[in-house]
Amino acid sequence: MEVEVGRVFIGAGCNRIVNNVSWGACDLLSFGAQNAVAIFCPKTAQILTTLPGHKAFVNCTHWLPSSKFAFKAKNLQRHYLLSGDADGTILLWEFSLADNKVLWRNVLQVPQKHKKGVTCISAIMVSQTDAFFASSSSDGTVSIWEVIIPSISEGECKLSCLDTLLVGKKPMVTLSLVELPGNNGQLALAMGGLDNKIHIYSGERTGKFVHACELKGHTDWIRSLDFSLPLHEIGETPTLLLVSSSQDKGIHIWKIALLESQADNKKEETSLASYIKGPIFSACSDSYQISLESLLIGHEDWVYSVEWQPPKCSSVDGIEFYQPQSILSASMDKTMMIWQPEKTTGIWMNMVTVGELSHCALGFYGGHWSPNSDSILAHGYGGSFHLWKNVGIDFDDWKPQKVPSGHFAAVSDISWAREGEYLLSVSHDQVRVLIILVCSFDFNLIYVCC
Repeated sequence: MEVEVGRVFIGAGCNRIVNNVSWGACDLLSFGAQNAVAIFCPKTAQILTTLPGHKAFVNCTHWLPSSKFAFKAKNLQRHYLLSGDADGTILLWEFSLADNKVLWRNVLQVPQKHKKGVTCISAIMVSQTDAFFASSSSDGTVSIWEVIIPSISEGECKLSCLDTLLVGKKPMVTLSLVELPGNNGQLALAMGGLDNKIHIYSGERTGKFVHACELKGHTDWIRSLDFSLPLHEIGETPTLLLVSSSQDKGIHIWKIALLESQADNKKEETSLASYIKGPIFSACSDSYQISLESLLIGHEDWVYSVEWQPPKCSSVDGIEFYQPQSILSASMDKTMMIWQPEKTTGIWMNMVTVGELSHCALGFYGGHWSPNSDSILAHGYGGSFHLWKNVGIDFDDWKPQKVPSGHFAAVSDISWAREGEYLLSVSHDQVRVLIILVCSFDFNLIYVCC
């Protein structure tokens, strides 16, 4: 007699740390659950699998491509995931579909450049076969890598380290990578951390990164940075926007503009207007000027996360895309906000606020957009997820959605009810008891946290 054993339920809470969650272009979410990487599907509100491999607490995850680059991932057969842990180890995972089966495998372990925990991973896709990512650590180092993704299913990823930066005794805790406007193949890396400053580095795709400038304005630790995609306004030079958030409760938007010529650059450098606008830095043959575009005030506690809305299609054929002027922020004040400029004045305003009124929430550690921008997700202090979906026409009707849940600390005991109708679990998190009701015929699961 053969007995089939199948997994029907996974319950896990999100590790209590910033930068732990990532929403991929494949519309799956990743997060650290103790030493494992958990994958959950927002459509079914179920955790699909957990990926073992780390020997220490998982601090951060990042999809290749992430939701920001979903417009470049329409025909991708495979997606990749980076995860970093408290020992400084970074693993690269591959996700693929074969014969309607989901396949996961550990592609490689990134050569260890960090002696302490990884605090952040940021990545960009420059093509379907070429990606760059940067990782920061509490040991005061930042490493930049290039990943060559195989174009055929049998190929293997190739990894090369472009540079490792020493940032001093005050480590960086947030990073953001971007391609600079212009046809020079230059990258920019923004990093922020415990010195209250934003540091901008520039470098070639194949070379070293150099310190370009620093931005001052925040009065506490920098907690999140995110570059927009290049903005191309008719009759104007290409620009980038960088959004930053801090424990000072404020959000800053910085404008990075490509200067038209070196002659204009020299004139600007000697003028008072240039001093007011902000620093100028050079990358290859181009020069860029950074200025403070806007200051957003609205949160009442530390702002742990800011993220630009993913690009949207602007043509019928689905080839051209544009960067929406919309920012999602998440704060320890238990709210997420969507910020947009007013159509008439151009002043950035809070257009949407969602949050958690429960005394158990204790604030949000991060907020993320779905690839098509119709949903937003936050993860909280107690390892919980909070998901809202826009069911209106114009960002005007956000409804809560089901999410998976579980303990965020070690489970100390579990026990079935006498008739098997529910499972009771207790944990060292001292926050909640997980009650799972099981329908015995079709194995659909309903679970309640209390």
